[in-house]
Amino acid sequence: MVASVASRVESLAGSGIQSIPKEYVRPQEELTSIGNVFEEEKKEEGPQVPTIDLKEIDSEDEVVREKCRENLKKAAQDWGVMHLVNHGIPFDLIDRVKKAGETFFSQPIEEKEKYANDQASGKIQGYGSKLANNASGQLEWEDYFFHLAFPEEKRDLSIWPKTPSDYIDATSEYAKRLRGLATKVLSILSLGLGLEEGRLEKEVGGIEELLVQMKINYYPKCPQPELALGVEAHTDVSALTFILHNMVPGLQLFYEGKWVTAKCVPNSIIMHIGDTVEILSNGKYKSILHRGLVNKEKVRISWAVFCEPPKEKIILKPLPEVLSETEPSLFPPRTFAQHIQHKLFRKSQEGLPPN
Repeated sequence: MVASVASRVESLAGSGIQSIPKEYVRPQEELTSIGNVFEEEKKEEGPQVPTIDLKEIDSEDEVVREKCRENLKKAAQDWGVMHLVNHGIPFDLIDRVKKAGETFFSQPIEEKEKYANDQASGKIQGYGSKLANNASGQLEWEDYFFHLAFPEEKRDLSIWPKTPSDYIDATSEYAKRLRGLATKVLSILSLGLGLEEGRLEKEVGGIEELLVQMKINYYPKCPQPELALGVEAHTDVSALTFILHNMVPGLQLFYEGKWVTAKCVPNSIIMHIGDTVEILSNGKYKSILHRGLVNKEKVRISWAVFCEPPKEKIILKPLPEVLSETEPSLFPPRTFAQHIQHKLFRKSQEGLPPN
């Protein structure tokens, strides 16, 4: 059954409620660490998510080039998440992508419902809200729009927003540019493991099979942000994830046993290493646990692009070159689909963090 207008978080947030329904209240062990995200973002003490400048990534000067690549590799090993600056994607294109997403979400809910997905029947692309997928039946404080964006021949443009008119052009161009950036990052991560430059890209499906999925997350204002989460703690199943946002803080990373709030870095794209690359590298590159906070004052919007291997075609397991007698495989062989199922199963069985 397609969700009704009343079940959208935006509709709930706009209804004037002072307290949130119980299915949005997080369990006690999560609540102890949820603070005011604007205060959290200002903190200067403690570890900070690294910022990696890609300006010299292809420098003619070998020393300069290697230093830039080494910084990215180190951030992938230590944090598994970073702010990328000078990433080569034009700012005017990024502005168009953001404006298109903001315009879509600024429409009345009834308009957005024309694009509603139907998760129960497997129609996952389109406009939606999270269904409860765990035993406690908890929900997240967000609505979203999700669709496959690249390769172009695998897209279904019929479910892409028609309003605004620039949505398809801007998002298509952005997905194509990000796909190029993913190739560049994967080649650096390959070299960092002592592999040939194209190896990781090949292992995640190459240009024909690696899927680029766009998910626009819309987090309405929340009357009790200290009790809710926009997105619960999880690691990304992808190979790489690239994130834009509307400069409202919310992303938190679980680093060295504490939640660290990511700063809002102008003109940056946040990049996560996903489980897929963590598995292929046998844990040398990290897929970090992260979550999203909400707030009372500002709507937060983020544009997450997941670069994912095909579900069944590839067996994900650590590459033989990264294994040794002292470093045996940390991950059993699974297809991408099996990996997702394994995470969902563990979560429902043990109440562990989700996919």
